[in-house]
Amino acid sequence: MRALVSIHDLMPETMPQVEEILEWLKDRQVPPVTLLVVPGKSWKPNEINRLRELAERGHELAAHGWHHHVIPRKLYHRLHAACLSRNVAEHLDLDSKGILDLLLRSRNWFGENNLPIPEFYVPPAWALGPIHPDDLAQAPFKRIEVTGGLIHLNGQKRFQKMLLTGYEADTWLRESLLRRWNASQAKKAQQNGKILRISIHPYDRQLRVADQLAQQIDAAEEYLCYSSCTYS
Repeated sequence: MRALVSIHDLMPETMPQVEEILEWLKDRQVPPVTLLVVPGKSWKPNEINRLRELAERGHELAAHGWHHHVIPRKLYHRLHAACLSRNVAEHLDLDSKGILDLLLRSRNWFGENNLPIPEFYVPPAWALGPIHPDDLAQAPFKRIEVTGGLIHLNGQKRFQKMLLTGYEADTWLRESLLRRWNASQAKKAQQNGKILRISIHPYDRQLRVADQLAQQIDAAEEYLCYSSCTYS
């Protein structure tokens, strides 16, 4: 099975948990992974230096929203938050121009802090929001990840459908749903030779499907990186 591994929600308050996951992955001989950095937090110089060190070790830094927090106001957003995203899908609170501004601000933060400029963006909860095609064409990234796969923006918008797993099971209902979903996604990846996106959040190893996360990491035979993904 081929896998893309990413760690979400890297911010100052989750850095200890992310560091622990990186050590755990290293023990399993998983090569450098993609780290989804939330720029709009209160980053200290030593924390930014640590991001730079991680990038120098081969980990790809990706932009991941701005605040990673919002209070839903619109009906659809409130329903989305209740069922899926809780209070993190900040794109859903914005119009098209606001989303484009967030994308630009998120990317620029890396250059302002002498970090590698990301080519890859993941909206919180994979919810890109109501961005108009003309504004999306101006997005300063080569790839944007959403629930269904990757949007490639190299001159022409193309969509690459990909499988996805997640492990944020903090209730029995989420555990039941995620176990079934993750198992079906991994089965398709193994049967059809498709790439499986293994998305890890900072507290997943303390939650209810940590065993499934370990099993699916161990089942991967080849690890890819997002920068190697091209539309075909």
